[in-house]
Amino acid sequence: MKVIVVGAGVVGSLAARELSKYDLDITIIEKNLDIGWGVTKANSAILHAGYDDPVDSNRAKFCAKGNAMYTQLSQELDFEIRRTGSYVVAFSDQEVKTIEELYEQGRINGVPGLEIHDRNTLLEKEPNLNKDVKCGLWAPTAGITEPWMVAIAAVENAVANGVKLVLNEKVVGFEKKGDQIKKVITDKNSYETDLVVNAAGLYADQVALLAGAEYVPLHPRRGEYILLDKKMGSIIKSVIFPTPTKTSKGILVLPTIDGGLLLGPTAVDLQDDMKDHLETTAQGLEQIRNFTRTLVPSLDFSQTVKTFCGLRPESPQKDFFVQASKVVKNFVNLMAMRSPGLTAAPAIAEYVTQEVIQQAMGFKLSKRKDFNPIRRGIKKIVELPLQEWQELVKGDPKAGRLICYCNEVTEAEIVEAIKRGARTLDGVKFRTRAMFGRCQGGFCSIKIMKILERELGKDMSEIVLKSPQSWIVDGKVRE
Repeated sequence: MKVIVVGAGVVGSLAARELSKYDLDITIIEKNLDIGWGVTKANSAILHAGYDDPVDSNRAKFCAKGNAMYTQLSQELDFEIRRTGSYVVAFSDQEVKTIEELYEQGRINGVPGLEIHDRNTLLEKEPNLNKDVKCGLWAPTAGITEPWMVAIAAVENAVANGVKLVLNEKVVGFEKKGDQIKKVITDKNSYETDLVVNAAGLYADQVALLAGAEYVPLHPRRGEYILLDKKMGSIIKSVIFPTPTKTSKGILVLPTIDGGLLLGPTAVDLQDDMKDHLETTAQGLEQIRNFTRTLVPSLDFSQTVKTFCGLRPESPQKDFFVQASKVVKNFVNLMAMRSPGLTAAPAIAEYVTQEVIQQAMGFKLSKRKDFNPIRRGIKKIVELPLQEWQELVKGDPKAGRLICYCNEVTEAEIVEAIKRGARTLDGVKFRTRAMFGRCQGGFCSIKIMKILERELGKDMSEIVLKSPQSWIVDGKVRE
């Protein structure tokens, strides 16, 4: 049986990995040059606890369960998570009431360990918070990760289990026979299929429309962010939420996996034809600065390393749309994956495989006996014991050459990233954290380009940042 998964974001990647546990011929089709470069690449990277999701919603159904699955998933796929816990903080009597409602909602949703902490307890744990805080909802299961690394790890494991990965191809149509899809048509090829799983992120509504299947209209919600240097990374220890509004969870202050401090996002709804508008705005960044100072007054914005924007798919029902099509009998929608889509993704992958594809759609799948759930990440060489590092350098001198000084990434790690599929600067960046540090690639990008040129046998003018049009150099100034 042939299965096509459209989209290699965190949802599509985990769905493909879950399906690879069965005796299937699976292909992932992704329009970008690499894995996890859509919605997955630019978000708050939070593993949400699940108290904020309305009771009986799909979000509530999958969030707390997905959160719990991340511990085993991170061990199997060797990506990092940190259970930092989170606080929702209240500064008024009305916000205190909202926190009490969230506590009760979280209890119904099955979120473990929720507590409401008074001001003294809260400030003891987070002394840099605004001293006017009244109380906070503590969720110990909340945490942080790197969403793109979840997707990369899931795809690497899926490919090791026989899944085929097709990059840089956009789905443009379908060939149907009656009420079933027989071929998926891209801008370069066509692929026979017996089942299509639509996990195309912001563009999932357009893919469903091409297939003639049901869908919910998606529009981008813009979220702008400010990343502060690692000097500010220890100012808070947990994820700090303001009391949420009907629009969003609010502008947050949270640590990052690699030691920085992330502020954001804003929440601005854009027109549905603006799904590639990733520019930041002066107004949005000023909103972040002003608001986060009310949470943590000692923030120092002179330590800003980067500002960026992410887009998340929003829909009228403000809930995940996870179901088999009733009109196209071999088409499944995994769409409208707004927050907490990252957290819910493992639970959704399991649900769609077991309950949608097998039970609701009636596909008979047989489990493989040779499925290997283990994937090992790229070894962080500077974290090795010194003697082990010295032995490694004896066998491979590249392990002793630092290329990215900010995040201490060696040439050996960059070469390994290329062996695993990195073909662009961003491909190296998201696999190794090179260019993620203070200089944002100012000192190491040219070195990485030279390594890519050497390892891929390409001219440097062919090396791009993240898309075919994002070239960096246009040729030599002189011979």
